[in-house]
Amino acid sequence: MTSPQPSRFLVHPSPVGDVLIVTTDAGIVTLHPVDGPLGAELERVGLALRAMPVPAESDASADAAATQLDEYFEGDRRAFDLPLDWRLVRGFTRAALEAVCEIPYGETAGYGEVAIAAGSPRAARAVGTACANTPFSIVVPVHRVVRADGSLGEYGGRPEVKRWLVDHERAAGE
Repeated sequence: MTSPQPSRFLVHPSPVGDVLIVTTDAGIVTLHPVDGPLGAELERVGLALRAMPVPAESDASADAAATQLDEYFEGDRRAFDLPLDWRLVRGFTRAALEAVCEIPYGETAGYGEVAIAAGSPRAARAVGTACANTPFSIVVPVHRVVRADGSLGEYGGRPEVKRWLVDHERAAGE
């Protein structure tokens, strides 16, 4: 059994609320808007990593993520170039999330389309589960994945955040 890898965290403000960025030496292990008390979010991540993240004093990955998030929200960045640590992602979920990364900025794709791109054409529901449980939000653009009828869907119970991100990209792309 391997020992837990140290992790660090940074909370970065954004137009969609505070974004929790957790890094390891391998890169960003989770990045998503905080939904609830920060302590509960950190505890959840700490349980998954088997070690509680500590505040990032000086962390190149977290700093790069914060800078790229700011550029994205200012409309100056359309793709993220960050090292991702996929340790919390297993099996088909990773294939689905990697397929999501191929959806162009300002566009959307259905769950079924992502399933096809991920190599499992009948796995649309599994794509939905992958998107709902992703440790990477915004930088892996799960907000670009929509229902077959074109409606947005839930986005982890925060459809207003998904709507904001989709509208932001469409407006910046015009």
